[in-house]
Amino acid sequence: METLLHPPRTLMEVFDMLPEGTLAELIDNSLYISPAPLFEHHRITKSISKQLDKITEDTEKGFVIYAPFDVRLDETRNAVQPDITVILKSNPNQIVEGRYAGVPDLIVEILSPGNKDHDLITKKDLYEKFGVQEYWIVDPETKLAMGFSLTEKRYQKIGEAIGNIQSPLLQAGFEF
Repeated sequence: METLLHPPRTLMEVFDMLPEGTLAELIDNSLYISPAPLFEHHRITKSISKQLDKITEDTEKGFVIYAPFDVRLDETRNAVQPDITVILKSNPNQIVEGRYAGVPDLIVEILSPGNKDHDLITKKDLYEKFGVQEYWIVDPETKLAMGFSLTEKRYQKIGEAIGNIQSPLLQAGFEF
């Protein structure tokens, strides 16, 4: 057991002290802890991630990371763990010392039962505020995917389909 020399003074310091792999997010200085996702959530995450790998990594356009992995949108109040994060090479914010600090280019969230509003409202508003270029939300029960693109600092709906995503940012589509 490790002894604390100095107690944490901020929620970001508490967040930093959580054990590795903890499914936790800090949004507007509120801490959210989640249970592990269900099987269908993982299956869809894997399917989309594999296709995104081909679109980004295999063509050297960028890279794909999936949760749990911390994305620090700022230094003090906002650290999230998107289900899937895409960072293009043109993005000025890259991985530094094993962590990502900055705004990703594309985020995909797969809804979990019981907290759909977290992804549909809370995180959508957060990603819009910080300028994530493209945001996709997938409902594993219905396979409905809804996409949003940042236009003049506001999200505009760019698509809604069952079982597939058409990404204008990546100029590619993929199924799940």
